[in-house]
Amino acid sequence: MSFVSEFKAFAMKGNVVDLAVGVIIGAAFGKIVDSVVADLIMPIVGAIFGGLDFSQFFIVLKDIPPGVPETLADLKKAGVPVFAWGSFLTIALNFVILAFIIFIMVKQINRLKREEAAEPAAPAEPAEEVVLLRQIRDSLSK
Repeated sequence: MSFVSEFKAFAMKGNVVDLAVGVIIGAAFGKIVDSVVADLIMPIVGAIFGGLDFSQFFIVLKDIPPGVPETLADLKKAGVPVFAWGSFLTIALNFVILAFIIFIMVKQINRLKREEAAEPAAPAEPAEEVVLLRQIRDSLSK
């Protein structure tokens, strides 16, 4: 078996394709959760705590060069080491929300699988001969 045909056989297996689809959907879903946290949840949390922007909470670990504005983006651009705990808090909240949503999804899928397994299969329609024999039986019993 050549390398190309072996790779094609590997790539076309169901598990590999399912994994690829899961990674792509997961990446897109991660962006949605990032937006929910950054654009919806953190502004509300910030407003509750007096208008704080958690993404701008950091501790400077080295002296700031003159002329560099004291914002996180500018300090990182200037190469100043910072301990950006506000960004970490936001990303940790993203993770908790994403993990919770995945937990709910897996729980729901497992519940649906249990219900599907518990439902008895619908009885099959009887064959035409059986229906005719029943009609004959019912006619004779009258």
